[in-house]
Amino acid sequence: MENKAVEAHSAPFVRRDGINWTSVIAFSIFHIGAVAALFFFTWPAFFVALVLYWLGMSLGVGMGYHRLLTHRSYKPPKWIEYALAVCGTLALEGGPMFWVATHRVHHQFTDRDGDPHTPRDGKWWSHIVWMLVGNATHCNIEDCSRYAPDVCRDRFLVQLSNYHYVPLAIVSILLLVFGGLPFLLWGTFFRVTIGLHSTWMVNSITHFWGTRRFATRDDSRNNLFVAILSFGEGWHNNHHAHPTSARHGLAWWEIDMSWWGIRLLEAAGLAKSVQVAKLPAAPAGAREVRAN
Repeated sequence: MENKAVEAHSAPFVRRDGINWTSVIAFSIFHIGAVAALFFFTWPAFFVALVLYWLGMSLGVGMGYHRLLTHRSYKPPKWIEYALAVCGTLALEGGPMFWVATHRVHHQFTDRDGDPHTPRDGKWWSHIVWMLVGNATHCNIEDCSRYAPDVCRDRFLVQLSNYHYVPLAIVSILLLVFGGLPFLLWGTFFRVTIGLHSTWMVNSITHFWGTRRFATRDDSRNNLFVAILSFGEGWHNNHHAHPTSARHGLAWWEIDMSWWGIRLLEAAGLAKSVQVAKLPAAPAGAREVRAN
Protein backbone atom coordinates (compact mmCIF):
# COMPACT_ATOMS: atom_id res chain seq x y z
CA MET A 1 0.00 0.00 0.00
CA GLU A 2 2.83 2.39 0.86
CA ASN A 3 4.64 1.72 -2.45
CA LYS A 4 1.46 2.36 -4.40
CA ALA A 5 0.96 5.66 -2.57
CA VAL A 6 4.50 6.72 -3.42
CA GLU A 7 3.97 5.82 -7.08
CA ALA A 8 0.73 7.76 -7.29
CA HIS A 9 2.30 10.77 -5.60
CA SER A 10 5.34 10.77 -7.91
CA ALA A 11 3.29 10.25 -11.07
CA PRO A 12 2.94 13.32 -13.29
CA PHE A 13 -0.26 15.29 -12.93
CA VAL A 14 -2.58 14.50 -15.83
CA ARG A 15 -6.09 15.89 -15.68
CA ARG A 16 -8.59 13.29 -16.90
CA ASP A 17 -11.78 15.32 -16.86
CA GLY A 18 -13.22 17.68 -19.44
CA ILE A 19 -13.15 17.38 -23.23
CA ASN A 20 -9.91 18.20 -25.03
CA TRP A 21 -11.50 20.05 -27.93
CA THR A 22 -8.22 20.53 -29.80
CA SER A 23 -7.73 16.78 -30.07
CA VAL A 24 -11.39 16.04 -30.77
CA ILE A 25 -11.58 18.56 -33.64
CA ALA A 26 -8.19 17.63 -35.13
CA PHE A 27 -8.80 13.86 -35.04
CA SER A 28 -12.33 14.31 -36.43
CA ILE A 29 -11.07 16.36 -39.39
CA PHE A 30 -8.36 13.83 -40.20
CA HIS A 31 -10.73 10.86 -39.99
CA ILE A 32 -13.22 12.61 -42.27
CA GLY A 33 -10.40 13.38 -44.69
CA ALA A 34 -9.27 9.74 -44.58
CA VAL A 35 -12.75 8.55 -45.56
CA ALA A 36 -12.93 11.18 -48.32
CA ALA A 37 -9.61 9.92 -49.70
CA LEU A 38 -11.29 6.64 -50.65
CA PHE A 39 -13.35 8.54 -53.24
CA PHE A 40 -10.27 10.21 -54.77
CA PHE A 41 -8.00 7.20 -55.23
CA THR A 42 -5.10 7.35 -57.70
CA TRP A 43 -2.03 5.15 -57.75
CA PRO A 44 0.41 8.09 -57.70
CA ALA A 45 -1.36 9.49 -54.62
CA PHE A 46 -1.25 6.08 -52.96
CA PHE A 47 2.50 5.66 -53.52
CA VAL A 48 3.22 9.19 -52.30
CA ALA A 49 1.26 8.36 -49.14
CA LEU A 50 3.24 5.13 -48.76
CA VAL A 51 6.58 6.98 -48.93
CA LEU A 52 5.40 9.62 -46.46
CA TYR A 53 4.07 6.88 -44.18
CA TRP A 54 7.55 5.34 -44.08
CA LEU A 55 9.18 8.74 -43.48
CA GLY A 56 6.82 9.65 -40.64
CA MET A 57 6.36 6.30 -38.94
CA SER A 58 9.66 4.44 -39.42
CA LEU A 59 12.26 7.20 -39.72
CA GLY A 60 10.33 9.71 -37.63
CA VAL A 61 8.54 7.85 -34.84
CA GLY A 62 10.37 4.51 -34.75
CA MET A 63 13.98 5.52 -35.38
CA GLY A 64 13.69 9.13 -34.22
CA TYR A 65 11.19 9.84 -31.45
CA HIS A 66 11.28 6.37 -29.90
CA ARG A 67 14.57 4.54 -30.23
CA LEU A 68 16.81 7.62 -30.47
CA LEU A 69 15.30 10.51 -28.51
CA THR A 70 13.40 8.52 -25.87
CA HIS A 71 15.74 5.58 -25.20
CA ARG A 72 19.03 6.80 -26.70
CA SER A 73 19.70 3.34 -28.09
CA TYR A 74 22.19 4.69 -30.65
CA LYS A 75 24.14 7.89 -31.36
CA PRO A 76 24.01 9.50 -34.82
CA PRO A 77 25.36 12.93 -35.83
CA LYS A 78 23.19 15.84 -34.72
CA TRP A 79 22.01 16.58 -38.24
CA ILE A 80 20.58 13.07 -38.53
CA GLU A 81 18.95 13.37 -35.10
CA TYR A 82 17.29 16.61 -36.16
CA ALA A 83 16.24 15.23 -39.55
CA LEU A 84 14.62 12.20 -37.90
CA ALA A 85 12.84 14.47 -35.42
CA VAL A 86 11.43 16.58 -38.28
CA CYS A 87 10.20 13.36 -39.92
CA GLY A 88 8.51 12.50 -36.62
CA THR A 89 6.39 15.64 -36.75
CA LEU A 90 4.88 14.39 -40.03
CA ALA A 91 3.02 11.70 -38.02
CA LEU A 92 0.96 14.33 -36.13
CA GLU A 93 1.87 12.80 -32.76
CA GLY A 94 3.05 16.04 -31.21
CA GLY A 95 6.55 17.42 -30.93
CA PRO A 96 9.55 15.46 -29.64
CA MET A 97 9.43 17.13 -26.21
CA PHE A 98 5.88 15.90 -25.53
CA TRP A 99 6.36 12.49 -27.18
CA VAL A 100 9.53 11.63 -25.27
CA ALA A 101 8.20 12.79 -21.90
CA THR A 102 4.94 10.88 -22.32
CA HIS A 103 6.67 7.67 -23.37
CA ARG A 104 9.18 7.80 -20.53
CA VAL A 105 6.28 8.25 -18.11
CA HIS A 106 4.67 5.18 -19.69
CA HIS A 107 7.80 3.14 -19.05
CA GLN A 108 8.16 4.33 -15.47
CA PHE A 109 4.54 3.53 -14.56
CA THR A 110 3.65 0.86 -17.12
CA ASP A 111 0.20 -0.60 -16.41
CA ARG A 112 0.17 0.99 -12.96
CA ASP A 113 -1.13 4.22 -11.45
CA GLY A 114 0.45 7.04 -13.44
CA ASP A 115 0.56 5.29 -16.82
CA PRO A 116 -1.19 7.73 -19.19
CA HIS A 117 -2.57 5.02 -21.49
CA THR A 118 -2.85 1.60 -19.88
CA PRO A 119 -5.62 -0.78 -21.08
CA ARG A 120 -6.29 -1.51 -17.41
CA ASP A 121 -8.20 1.77 -17.50
CA GLY A 122 -10.13 0.53 -20.56
CA LYS A 123 -9.09 -0.69 -23.99
CA TRP A 124 -10.57 2.32 -25.78
CA TRP A 125 -9.03 4.57 -23.15
CA SER A 126 -5.56 3.29 -24.03
CA HIS A 127 -6.22 3.52 -27.76
CA ILE A 128 -7.59 7.06 -28.13
CA VAL A 129 -9.81 8.33 -25.29
CA TRP A 130 -6.84 9.36 -23.10
CA MET A 131 -6.05 12.06 -25.68
CA LEU A 132 -9.62 13.29 -26.01
CA VAL A 133 -10.00 14.41 -22.40
CA GLY A 134 -8.08 16.55 -19.95
CA ASN A 135 -4.62 17.86 -20.74
CA ALA A 136 -2.81 14.68 -21.79
CA THR A 137 -1.76 16.15 -25.15
CA HIS A 138 -0.31 19.31 -23.59
CA CYS A 139 3.16 19.37 -22.11
CA ASN A 140 4.96 22.65 -21.51
CA ILE A 141 8.71 22.76 -21.07
CA GLU A 142 8.43 22.89 -17.26
CA ASP A 143 6.34 19.70 -17.12
CA CYS A 144 8.29 17.87 -19.82
CA SER A 145 11.68 18.70 -18.30
CA ARG A 146 10.96 16.29 -15.43
CA TYR A 147 11.05 13.35 -17.83
CA ALA A 148 12.83 14.69 -20.92
CA PRO A 149 15.53 17.08 -19.62
CA ASP A 150 17.89 16.16 -22.46
CA VAL A 151 15.31 17.11 -25.09
CA CYS A 152 14.30 20.27 -23.22
CA ARG A 153 17.93 21.44 -23.19
CA ASP A 154 18.16 21.22 -26.98
CA ARG A 155 17.06 24.54 -28.49
CA PHE A 156 16.21 23.04 -31.89
CA LEU A 157 14.06 20.25 -30.44
CA VAL A 158 12.24 22.70 -28.16
CA GLN A 159 11.42 25.01 -31.08
CA LEU A 160 10.39 22.02 -33.18
CA SER A 161 8.09 20.98 -30.36
CA ASN A 162 6.55 24.43 -30.17
CA TYR A 163 5.90 24.49 -33.92
CA HIS A 164 5.56 20.76 -34.60
CA TYR A 165 2.63 21.34 -36.99
CA VAL A 166 4.68 23.44 -39.42
CA PRO A 167 6.49 20.62 -41.32
CA LEU A 168 3.20 18.77 -41.89
CA ALA A 169 1.51 21.99 -43.02
CA ILE A 170 4.32 22.67 -45.52
CA VAL A 171 4.19 19.11 -46.88
CA SER A 172 0.39 19.35 -47.18
CA ILE A 173 0.60 22.58 -49.18
CA LEU A 174 3.18 21.03 -51.51
CA LEU A 175 0.99 17.96 -52.00
CA LEU A 176 -1.98 20.13 -52.93
CA VAL A 177 0.05 22.31 -55.30
CA PHE A 178 1.80 19.49 -57.15
CA GLY A 179 -0.75 16.67 -56.92
CA GLY A 180 -4.10 18.26 -56.25
CA LEU A 181 -6.79 16.98 -53.90
CA PRO A 182 -5.95 13.24 -54.27
CA PHE A 183 -2.36 13.83 -53.14
CA LEU A 184 -3.51 15.95 -50.18
CA LEU A 185 -6.19 13.50 -49.03
CA TRP A 186 -3.96 10.43 -49.34
CA GLY A 187 -0.58 11.96 -48.46
CA THR A 188 -1.85 13.82 -45.41
CA PHE A 189 -5.28 12.77 -44.14
CA PHE A 190 -5.39 9.05 -44.93
CA ARG A 191 -1.71 8.48 -44.24
CA VAL A 192 -1.71 10.35 -40.91
CA THR A 193 -4.91 8.64 -39.72
CA ILE A 194 -3.57 5.14 -40.41
CA GLY A 195 -0.30 6.10 -38.73
CA LEU A 196 -2.07 7.38 -35.64
CA HIS A 197 -4.03 4.16 -35.24
CA SER A 198 -0.86 2.12 -35.77
CA THR A 199 0.84 3.94 -32.90
CA TRP A 200 -2.28 3.79 -30.75
CA MET A 201 -2.38 0.01 -31.29
CA VAL A 202 1.04 -0.17 -29.64
CA ASN A 203 -0.49 1.55 -26.61
CA SER A 204 -3.60 -0.62 -26.60
CA ILE A 205 -3.46 -3.94 -28.47
CA THR A 206 0.12 -4.83 -27.54
CA HIS A 207 -0.83 -4.60 -23.88
CA PHE A 208 -3.60 -7.20 -24.03
CA TRP A 209 -3.26 -9.34 -27.18
CA GLY A 210 -0.21 -11.27 -28.38
CA THR A 211 2.61 -13.44 -27.08
CA ARG A 212 4.96 -12.93 -24.14
CA ARG A 213 8.56 -14.02 -24.53
CA PHE A 214 9.75 -12.21 -21.40
CA ALA A 215 8.13 -12.23 -17.95
CA THR A 216 8.02 -8.45 -17.55
CA ARG A 217 6.16 -6.76 -14.69
CA ASP A 218 3.70 -5.20 -17.13
CA ASP A 219 1.17 -6.60 -19.63
CA SER A 220 3.25 -6.01 -22.79
CA ARG A 221 2.85 -8.45 -25.72
CA ASN A 222 4.48 -9.10 -29.07
CA ASN A 223 2.03 -8.66 -31.95
CA LEU A 224 2.97 -9.36 -35.58
CA PHE A 225 0.09 -7.36 -37.09
CA VAL A 226 0.96 -4.23 -35.11
CA ALA A 227 4.66 -4.74 -35.84
CA ILE A 228 4.03 -4.72 -39.60
CA LEU A 229 1.90 -1.56 -39.45
CA SER A 230 4.35 0.25 -37.18
CA PHE A 231 7.67 -0.86 -38.76
CA GLY A 232 8.66 -3.01 -35.78
CA GLU A 233 7.12 -1.24 -32.78
CA GLY A 234 4.69 -4.12 -32.24
CA TRP A 235 7.37 -6.35 -30.69
CA HIS A 236 6.38 -4.63 -27.48
CA ASN A 237 7.17 -7.34 -24.95
CA ASN A 238 10.71 -7.51 -26.36
CA HIS A 239 10.92 -3.73 -26.01
CA HIS A 240 9.68 -3.57 -22.43
CA ALA A 241 12.13 -6.29 -21.45
CA HIS A 242 15.00 -4.39 -23.12
CA PRO A 243 13.93 -0.71 -23.44
CA THR A 244 17.32 0.59 -24.60
CA SER A 245 17.76 -1.96 -27.37
CA ALA A 246 17.72 -0.43 -30.86
CA ARG A 247 16.42 -3.75 -32.15
CA HIS A 248 12.89 -4.75 -31.15
CA GLY A 249 12.39 -7.77 -33.43
CA LEU A 250 14.89 -10.11 -31.78
CA ALA A 251 14.14 -13.28 -33.74
CA TRP A 252 15.11 -13.50 -37.43
CA TRP A 253 11.47 -13.65 -38.47
CA GLU A 254 10.35 -10.65 -36.38
CA ILE A 255 10.06 -7.93 -39.01
CA ASP A 256 11.58 -4.70 -37.72
CA MET A 257 12.14 -2.16 -40.50
CA SER A 258 13.14 0.61 -38.10
CA TRP A 259 15.97 -1.61 -36.86
CA TRP A 260 17.03 -2.21 -40.46
CA GLY A 261 17.26 1.56 -40.90
CA ILE A 262 19.43 1.92 -37.80
CA ARG A 263 21.59 -0.98 -38.95
CA LEU A 264 22.05 0.77 -42.31
CA LEU A 265 23.16 3.95 -40.54
CA GLU A 266 25.61 1.91 -38.47
CA ALA A 267 27.02 0.22 -41.57
CA ALA A 268 27.53 3.66 -43.16
CA GLY A 269 29.35 4.90 -40.08
CA LEU A 270 26.50 7.25 -39.15
CA ALA A 271 25.36 5.49 -35.97
CA LYS A 272 27.60 4.73 -32.99
CA SER A 273 27.06 2.98 -29.65
CA VAL A 274 24.18 0.90 -31.05
CA GLN A 275 22.68 -1.14 -28.21
CA VAL A 276 21.22 -4.51 -29.16
CA ALA A 277 19.55 -7.05 -26.88
CA LYS A 278 20.27 -10.73 -27.39
CA LEU A 279 17.57 -13.31 -27.95
CA PRO A 280 17.60 -15.63 -24.92
CA ALA A 281 18.37 -19.29 -25.47
CA ALA A 282 15.13 -21.20 -24.95
CA PRO A 283 15.09 -24.65 -23.30
CA ALA A 284 14.19 -27.55 -25.56
CA GLY A 285 10.46 -27.66 -26.19
CA ALA A 286 9.83 -24.21 -24.72
CA ARG A 287 7.18 -22.06 -26.38
CA GLU A 288 6.09 -18.45 -26.02
CA VAL A 289 2.92 -17.93 -24.03
CA ARG A 290 -0.03 -16.47 -25.91
CA ALA A 291 -2.08 -14.15 -23.73
CA ASN A 292 -5.34 -12.65 -24.96
